[in-house]
Amino acid sequence: MSEERSQDGLKVESKAVPMRVWQRLLNRPVQVGLDLTVLLAAFWIAYGLRFEFVFGPRTLSEAMGQAPVAVLVQVAALLIAGVYSFVWRYVGMAELSAFLRAAFWSGVVLVALRLGLPASLQHWRMPLSVILFDTVLAFGGVLGLRLLRRALYERYERVRNVGGKSGRRKPVLLVGAGRAGMLAAKEILNRGDLGLEIRGFVDDNSEKQGTVIQGVKVLGTSRDLPRLVAELDIDHVVITIATASRLELRRIIEICEQVPVKARIIPGLFEILDGTVEVSRIRDVEIEDLLGRETVRLDEEVVRGFVAGKAVMVTGAGGSIGSELARQVARFGAGSVLMVERAEFALFEVDREIRQAWPEQSVVPLVADVGDRERMVGLLQTFRPAVVLHAAAHKHVPLMETNPTEAVKNNILATRLLGELAGEADVESFVMISTDKAVRPTSIMGASKRAAELVVQDLNGRYRTRFTSVRFGNVLGSAGSVIPIFRQQILEGGPLTITHPDMVRYFMTIPEASQLVLQAGAMGEGGEVFILDMGEPVRILDLAKDMIALYGLKPFEDVDIVFTGVRPGEKLFEELETVGESIAKTIHPKILVGKINRYSRQQVSEALERFVELSQNGRERDLRRFFSEFLPEARITE
Repeated sequence: MSEERSQDGLKVESKAVPMRVWQRLLNRPVQVGLDLTVLLAAFWIAYGLRFEFVFGPRTLSEAMGQAPVAVLVQVAALLIAGVYSFVWRYVGMAELSAFLRAAFWSGVVLVALRLGLPASLQHWRMPLSVILFDTVLAFGGVLGLRLLRRALYERYERVRNVGGKSGRRKPVLLVGAGRAGMLAAKEILNRGDLGLEIRGFVDDNSEKQGTVIQGVKVLGTSRDLPRLVAELDIDHVVITIATASRLELRRIIEICEQVPVKARIIPGLFEILDGTVEVSRIRDVEIEDLLGRETVRLDEEVVRGFVAGKAVMVTGAGGSIGSELARQVARFGAGSVLMVERAEFALFEVDREIRQAWPEQSVVPLVADVGDRERMVGLLQTFRPAVVLHAAAHKHVPLMETNPTEAVKNNILATRLLGELAGEADVESFVMISTDKAVRPTSIMGASKRAAELVVQDLNGRYRTRFTSVRFGNVLGSAGSVIPIFRQQILEGGPLTITHPDMVRYFMTIPEASQLVLQAGAMGEGGEVFILDMGEPVRILDLAKDMIALYGLKPFEDVDIVFTGVRPGEKLFEELETVGESIAKTIHPKILVGKINRYSRQQVSEALERFVELSQNGRERDLRRFFSEFLPEARITE
């Protein structure tokens, strides 16, 4: 007798299989009873259609004998196709194939009986037309039963979720009838507790006009918003274009402001499909939405090959960029994520977050200062990382103007130390996070990062490790950046402070920057300075006005904007390339590579000795002067 293993690993005889089959049927008597009723009804309707509902004694006798056979074959087909393992209230398109298989094979069996039985068994042979009619009606009926059960369940859930909610549900329009719009409509309709009533879709695609999605009609285009809001008494609109560009989103927001009607937005489609958030987490439009651009498209296989299964060290892991790099490394399946950070609480927070999001991921929080030689030697020898992502740095421009020696120690000398130790430990790849402020630097921070680029470039020729740098601009929402400051100033009633009306900056989202860092690191062969395409620069004054408007206020009326003057080290606009440099394209459309003037090993070595001397002696004025001597393109005031 054949054997199989049960779920607990014990051997059981195969006769248990039919027992489980019958048990499954016995556990659902009502469902099986309804199916038998539908199958019998379908059989008699099929016979009636064949004989125009006029049954002679012989026809009736034959039908009475054939009915049990047809129903038995159809129940067996449903059972074999796995239909009785489905939960009725969740049956949908994904389960349709099982019903089609059952219909096909039951039809094949009945046709085989019709053609294969001898003439002496004429009374068992069903007419072919009856088989066809019966198959369509029977399996359409049992599928319809389940869909009806699902519809009743969803209606009950909507009513139950609304429950004791007081007040009427808020009427809304959904802007965008694509895939994200369909998902949003489906969840809103199934979630009565959201307190929303969808009055219709708005979409600029002419082919979608008048169509119905999830029972909701497309009523017009975005140009019709003013009319539809007035006619349908809309409380607010929900933007359900999950991959909307910055310009498209801004255009819709401006239309809503003119109506006026409040605009809200759903999460990005990537987050929804990835399971990170629910589509029903509708929120207010933030300034990050208006500054964000098209989704970054990574060569995920290349990035996965760069980190998957490897020990990856991230320095500055408690910061905005470092923590996001740690998240991305965990997402791509690193063997272990080594998070180096000297701020204890920041490290605690990101460690807890990553452990919750990726419970199977090996995460090692390491309290350490990258400038501590003994500590870093110990970590590199103990954990043997294959990749080092160096994000630890002092980045605040005005603070570094008043603390230049600390900028040198952390941004230049610590980078040299960590890079040398990584080379000696035979790390595969070392990626340093740089900044667009390293181009024609006017600040100590920018100059220190430009010097760090030269250090990394010099290290590349001395070890087998691939050393690369990646430049990008301001990161939306990072600690100390302009957006959190503006948000706080608005909540306090203003004014918003801007240094100069013509000040412009490049902006990137934190995930976008971090993903492109990994992509650039995977592409790097060593010695390159990669430059991320940051799109068009944004005028800070326009940014301030947009943020005020998103709070439903008017710039210069409800909330004032004042200009405080350019701070030491700041410049009105950032640049991508410096004197003597050029930028070339790479295989990735958002990653460029800078053809950067190289310094000789002797020049770099002598400069480092000088930086050590000046930073230790605290001779800040001489330090500022030396930056201008070492970097001819720099404009550092004494």
